[in-house]
Amino acid sequence: MNLLITGCCGHIGSYLVDNVHKIKNIKKTFIVDNLESNTFYSLFNSKKKNNLNFVIKDLKDPNSLKGFKKIDYVIHLASMTNAEKSFGKKSRMYENNISCLKTVINFCKKKKAKLIHISSTSVYGKQAKVVDENCEEKYLKPQSPYADIKLIEEKMLKKENKILQYNTFRFGTIAGVSKGIRFHTAVNKFCFNAATNEEINIYKTALNQYRPYLSLRDAFKVFKFSIEKNFFKNDIYNALSGNFTVNQIIGKIKKYKKKIKVKFVSSAIMNQLSYHVSQKKLNDEGLILNSNIEKDIKETIKLLKNI
Repeated sequence: MNLLITGCCGHIGSYLVDNVHKIKNIKKTFIVDNLESNTFYSLFNSKKKNNLNFVIKDLKDPNSLKGFKKIDYVIHLASMTNAEKSFGKKSRMYENNISCLKTVINFCKKKKAKLIHISSTSVYGKQAKVVDENCEEKYLKPQSPYADIKLIEEKMLKKENKILQYNTFRFGTIAGVSKGIRFHTAVNKFCFNAATNEEINIYKTALNQYRPYLSLRDAFKVFKFSIEKNFFKNDIYNALSGNFTVNQIIGKIKKYKKKIKVKFVSSAIMNQLSYHVSQKKLNDEGLILNSNIEKDIKETIKLLKNI
C-alpha cells in the first residue's frame, strides 16, 4: 500500500513522517509540502526504513498531484493554521485551505484513494458543557476564521459522500515535539514562554475554561488506526487526549519550570463559556486516546533547557 502525506513538514506532518514505518502494510510513502514556511529542517536525517519520496508541490495548483500514480491513502495536513492570526489573513487562508482541499478531493476521487481529513475542535463555540459530533449545526459557532474554514471543508467532504471514502477528525489543540514543531498553539507557546523566562499571555476569560488538547502521539494513533483497521466511515470524530483548563496546563508546566510569569490579555477569539469535548464516539469504535500531555510539556521545555 502507498501513502501520500500533504503538509509533511509541519508540526503534525513531520511527526507522522518520522513514525510512518510503524503503520503496517505501508510500503512506500510520498510526502509533499510547498515549503513556504521554510521548514526544510523537517526533512533532515529521515530514517531509511520510512521509504520516503519527497516532492515540492503547492496544492493550490489543481494539477499539482497529477504525477502520483498508485496511491491508496491520503493524509491531508497541508493548510494554513494559527487561529488567532487568522483574523488578519482570512481571505488568504480561505483561498489557500479550500483550494488545497479541492485538489486533494479531486485526486482521491480519480485514484480511488481513501482520505484522512483533519478538522478542529475549535468549530465548537458557545455550547453546552459537553459537546459531541452530533450537535445541531446551529450550535457550531467557530470563534475564528480558521475554525470557520474547517466547517466549510467538512461540508465539502459531505457532498462527496457517495464517491469518496474518508473520515474527518476534529483534533484538539496539538501538543508535543516534532521536527516541524510550531509554537502558536496554547501548550507549546506556554512552554516556550516559560522556558525562555517570558510572560505567558493568557486570555482574561480563559483561565478556568476547559478546552480539548491532543498529544502528537495520539494524533499518530488516529492515522495508524484508520489505515490498519481500514477505518473510513465518511463521518466526523473528535480526537483528543483530554480536556484541561488553562490553569491546569500552567500547573503542569510549573512542575518543570517553577518560576513562570503570567499576564492576562484580551483576544479576538475569547469567549465566556467552558466546555468538554466528548471522546465517546471514537472510543466506541475501539480507539482510546489518553496520552499524557504532561509528557509533551516536559519534552517541549527540555528542548530549551540550556537557554
